[in-house]
Amino acid sequence: MSFLKRLFGGGTGTSEAGEGKPVGDAVEHKGFTIQPTPFSEGGQFQTSAVITKEVDGALKEHRLVRADRFPSADLAAEQAIRKGRQVIDEQGERIFD
Repeated sequence: MSFLKRLFGGGTGTSEAGEGKPVGDAVEHKGFTIQPTPFSEGGQFQTSAVITKEVDGALKEHRLVRADRFPSADLAAEQAIRKGRQVIDEQGERIFD
């Protein structure tokens, strides 16, 4: 959402708590897109991703943040993809409710 804040005059363009920058390529899973967005927290990188899917012509978005932390953004991104797939498998489109 920080993109929208910057676009419409809010925010400074820096990451807020829980908002990381995209790391690596987005992954498709069962019609959903998972974009890892790990962020620095306490000297490590916390697992975070944005899960999106077009539903009835509208792009829906769910921010996934987990407590797992890793020494590198790449490791946190790998875990974010695994967790994203798990959430999609368990909840499907209910993640947008």
